[in-house]
Amino acid sequence: MSMRIALGHIDTYDDRTAAFARQLGLTSVQLHAPSNLPSDAGYWTYPDLRALQDRCARDGLTIEGLENVPAAQFDKIQRGAAGRDEQIENYQRTIRNMARAGIFLLGYHFITTYVWRTDMRAVGRGGARVTAFDLADVGAGNALASYKLTPSEPIEPPITAEQMWANYQYFLDAVLPVAEEAGMRLALHPDDPPVDAPLGGAARIFTTPAALKEGHRRANGSPAWGLNLCLGTVSEIDGHRSVDEVIDFFGRANAISYVHFRDVKGTVPAFTECFLGEGNLDPAAVMARLASVGFDGFIIDDHTPAMSDDLDTWGDTSSAGYCSRGRAHAIGYLQGILTACGRVRGGRES
Repeated sequence: MSMRIALGHIDTYDDRTAAFARQLGLTSVQLHAPSNLPSDAGYWTYPDLRALQDRCARDGLTIEGLENVPAAQFDKIQRGAAGRDEQIENYQRTIRNMARAGIFLLGYHFITTYVWRTDMRAVGRGGARVTAFDLADVGAGNALASYKLTPSEPIEPPITAEQMWANYQYFLDAVLPVAEEAGMRLALHPDDPPVDAPLGGAARIFTTPAALKEGHRRANGSPAWGLNLCLGTVSEIDGHRSVDEVIDFFGRANAISYVHFRDVKGTVPAFTECFLGEGNLDPAAVMARLASVGFDGFIIDDHTPAMSDDLDTWGDTSSAGYCSRGRAHAIGYLQGILTACGRVRGGRES
């Protein structure tokens, strides 16, 4: 397949999001811990996955992959807590059931206390709302807000980096053989924000290109290991330099599973999300670099600013809170770059 744009970060798949994808000329979607998949069993069942696959097909859309099982199915794995073996067995069931349903990509993260921001309503271009992070505000003890999770009490006792690496290796050793057998690929998301300081009592380990390479090394060449290249997160490390390094290494290793295309202004310890093209990245140069290393997967928009008429539902996890105007802008921007890149190389699309 060729490089392509998909509609991503869908928490609830419904008629509204299906219509939005079709109106944008998209043919595929990526779903994020979708509410359409009940979690009572502790894993995603084949009948539920098959029903979701069939519903998308009836809408003329294919599922590129799923991202992030519910936190309650993964938290003990990340923390190395009692009960992680049961969660791993259920994760293995999810892997097998996804493959049986014809969905062969599962994204995950090892961010124990999830994505942190210190401002969820920072003012962006033209009054759009964006998120921001400043480590100084964390140190000052200010209230913290994050996607999906607002930490109220830190993890006790704290989890060290050494423990996190051990937990990650334990996870890989248990799930990669199952994924290989099923023909699945598991794609790791970098830690966001990529700061070495523990947040909420847990160390963060995937915060540099070197750390991502170490994660890849620990998979011992397994074809089931992949990277979910979140450009925004990697850009938060060192701007274009860190993005170029990660694309070059993982692209040439055929290890980039898919891409979150997001732009930010600034790097850690402080940054603000923004519209594509006004931050750290040259989006056209990034797209060209992805093509140059042979990337042929899908790209989704990511953390788009909330524009006018998106603001009333900002933070709503239903499709009504999907920031459709911001996403339409980002997807159109990416479609234009992809078309231009394809014409430069003599074809309509890369």
